[in-house]
Amino acid sequence: MQSTASEIFGLIDCNNFYASCERLFRPDLAHSPVVVLSNNDGCIIARSNEAKALGIGMGTPYFKQETLIRKHHVAVFSSNYPLYGDISQRVMDVLMRLEPDVEVYSIDEAFVRLPPGTHDDLAGYSRFLKATMQQHTGIPVSIGLGPTKTLAKIANRFAKTDPSAAGIFVITGEQHLKNLLAAVDVGDIWGIGRRHAARLKKQGIHTALELTNCDDTWIRRQLTVTGLRTVMELRSIPCISLEKAVPAKKSICTSRSFGQAVNTLADLQEAVATYAAQAAYKLRRGGLRTTVVDVFIRTNSFKKGEPQYCNRRTFTLEAPSSHTATLIKVALASLKAIYRPGYRYQKAGVLLNGLVPANCEQLRLFHAPAPGDTSLMHAVDAINKRWGRDTIQSGAAGLAKKWHFRQMQKSPAYTTRWSELPVAKASFPESVSMA
Repeated sequence: MQSTASEIFGLIDCNNFYASCERLFRPDLAHSPVVVLSNNDGCIIARSNEAKALGIGMGTPYFKQETLIRKHHVAVFSSNYPLYGDISQRVMDVLMRLEPDVEVYSIDEAFVRLPPGTHDDLAGYSRFLKATMQQHTGIPVSIGLGPTKTLAKIANRFAKTDPSAAGIFVITGEQHLKNLLAAVDVGDIWGIGRRHAARLKKQGIHTALELTNCDDTWIRRQLTVTGLRTVMELRSIPCISLEKAVPAKKSICTSRSFGQAVNTLADLQEAVATYAAQAAYKLRRGGLRTTVVDVFIRTNSFKKGEPQYCNRRTFTLEAPSSHTATLIKVALASLKAIYRPGYRYQKAGVLLNGLVPANCEQLRLFHAPAPGDTSLMHAVDAINKRWGRDTIQSGAAGLAKKWHFRQMQKSPAYTTRWSELPVAKASFPESVSMA
């Protein structure tokens, strides 16, 4: 198991990120169990360590855990994605000020590339990173370091689960790595999916160490080239580089389950118009335009006693566009074509495909370029960014939005809305004289 690494990769992962974001503005919950719910307050999607210790399962429906939650006075929050996104950006900004080579991997994870060093040096620097990010953002992180990105992922898992690690785990030395891989299930390896893990276990391969000892030809036949690349990473041979540029989006989907079943065309039109406007904003924010608009609707398949219906319609634009009014017009026309009365609809969505850069357009011989109206869209985006989402919106999107998903326990927009900023108050002990 030779090592050719001349650099060290680190994975910085925010601990229980959604729950930590809620605790950031509720210091009274610092040592209390906290859970965060999915859209429509349906399932549990984040848990603090205290909530995990109570046996509250990840992804379980809220109503199944409600008795346990009430018994132990667990703090419950509806998902507040604008807050989580803003805190995530702050975390990444701090990390990028500390390190030049950063790959933002997800909302709560980032890879960094560091020069090689001794175990003590790397552990000491990791403690500095951890303390600095905690001080500047209030979000606790765990850090795993290894000679490859895959090993950094494994190290981060041990940083989170091993109490003696105190949130930092560094892989150094060949024997240390072998002992570590012997304790890692193949299903826990980054890049090995559930189906491949099941296949490997059927053939007697249960640990990461056993996988690294397999023949390369056999690995490639069983797991393809991608799987072989993962195994090489487990052998301390870097095969997955740091991606500092964000990969271009291939599609944009805006979709939600409704807070209550919708049975009128008017309500569906409001929802689809809202989703089309949100998708158009995402296009402009990413410097993109779309050429294909796909609209879908469906009923609740879990309601066995009700009639079921689902359908979708795809429309190809004559010219790429990110103009809100254009996309809403196309989406509503598609919705009207697939709508059928007499059903209780549970979900609708708008999917944009065929994305192209906004500054590059392939013209047609007999068609003039579509009007951009970029100045109007930029003005609307600037106002909404300054004063809050939907300060200006299309009339087709409606105002009441009775169909909107449930958020009965949503925390304030602490960082993105002026009216909901936290208020700090100062007081003096009675013994202090102000004279």
